[in-house]
Amino acid sequence: MISGAKQLITLLKEFDTAPPSQLRSRVKLLIPVWDELRALGTSLIPGEVAVSARERILHYLRQYPREIISHKEIMVVAGISEWARRVRELRVQFGWSIMSGTTAREMLAEEESLASGATMPDCSGMKPEDYILLDEHQDRDAAYRWNIANEIRRSRGGSKARILEYLRRNAGKPVTGEELRYVAQNAAEWARRVRELRTEDGWPVRSRQNGRPDLPNGSYLLEEDRQAPVHDRRIEDRVRREVLVRDRYRCCDCGWSRETWNVDDPRYLELHHVEHHAAGGANSAENLLSLCNVCHDVRHRNVRA
Repeated sequence: MISGAKQLITLLKEFDTAPPSQLRSRVKLLIPVWDELRALGTSLIPGEVAVSARERILHYLRQYPREIISHKEIMVVAGISEWARRVRELRVQFGWSIMSGTTAREMLAEEESLASGATMPDCSGMKPEDYILLDEHQDRDAAYRWNIANEIRRSRGGSKARILEYLRRNAGKPVTGEELRYVAQNAAEWARRVRELRTEDGWPVRSRQNGRPDLPNGSYLLEEDRQAPVHDRRIEDRVRREVLVRDRYRCCDCGWSRETWNVDDPRYLELHHVEHHAAGGANSAENLLSLCNVCHDVRHRNVRA
């Protein structure tokens, strides 16, 4: 690395001594500078650790999980002009949860699942071409989901319809914001459409900020392929979070919580109106209770009975 740096300095001195009037000569002098700088960047990650540009990018991101990485850093270690395509391959073909600054900003605009903390930076300052590795573990099912995403992306209909179809095809499984953005054909309002599905159309789409603090940052989950009754829709996310936190994310009837979840009893939490919405009950925290879907159904059966 030292010899490379010295060679770079020598080349730059040659460039600096060339007459300013000799444009083409100065351009040609910068070519070996460019090549040497690229070689210097790729040498930062030894060949026995990572051989290809894609492997170097992944190695670098895994050194700094859940930290904001500039695209210029990735460009340096990649050593190629098509570094952005390699990032996409890592995400699409190999299942690494890499989020771009564009997606982060669109999620934050809708108050979605990007909670900062001790191991997660504040993503509000991310630039569009910044990246962050949300999870250092590979998602081996991601490539299969991206095949589904490609199929839905080419279908007719608006972005919300395509997002809903993708969530329904993956019901019960977390998907990333990057996947939903892709399905929506990169429409900037995709995160708003997700929120509308939850707060206006009654689909149980959860995120870290909206009912499922156990989910990874940047993920969404359709808990069940079932739309809520009309009277339980249109509860603001702000109110939903207030009620769930107040009730400690537990069912107020049976005490069920995510800690007791198992594959044979895949419950989830819903909000129940004490005074029914159809009878004029408000969508306020005072008029709402956290119930698991089983107890919620029991309450409504008892009312109908």
